Amino acid sequence: MTTELWLVRHGETEWSKTGQHTGRTDLPLTAAGETKARELGRLLQGQKFAAVLTSPLRRASETCRLAGFENAIADPDLQEWDYGAYEGKTTNDIKKDRPDWDLWRDGVIGGESIEDVARRADKVITAAVFLAGSGRVALFAHGHILRILAARWLGLDARSASLFALTTSSVSVLSYERETRVISRWNQTP
Repeated sequence: MTTELWLVRHGETEWSKTGQHTGRTDLPLTAAGETKARELGRLLQGQKFAAVLTSPLRRASETCRLAGFENAIADPDLQEWDYGAYEGKTTNDIKKDRPDWDLWRDGVIGGESIEDVARRADKVITAAVFLAGSGRVALFAHGHILRILAARWLGLDARSASLFALTTSSVSVLSYERETRVISRWNQTP
């Protein structure tokens, strides 16, 4: 078996439903999000993980618990991008003041830079590879940090994460083809 990182995006929240940037606001799952989290458990059933890590934010840790992983390790580096002044705003809200704004190019005001998020993603990769050995590690987290983590896994600049769409309640797998890091599954939903 080769090392695999299983990326699991949390279930739906009220803000993910409306497209609001949800960084550090600790929102619960919607009823639909809870249902999908349980369905993720069925999708992941039978997989053996050397470790399961989760963002400490409720939407990720609840998804993890509802999927059947009670003893996950909370890792603050798996928290979502700190959006600063853009927290809770939609892209359309932000574009009223900055019509040409693009998160991946322009970043946020008063929050983390994309380079900061990439450094956290690199730390998670290092820890996960160590914990996995030649097995699997599951990472329950958020859309943008997981997209950046995938880009960094492939050796790409964090801004390349803009190319990887990721829906709520989805599973993606990063692994190897021989010695090359690859994406072997992306954005699978129950």
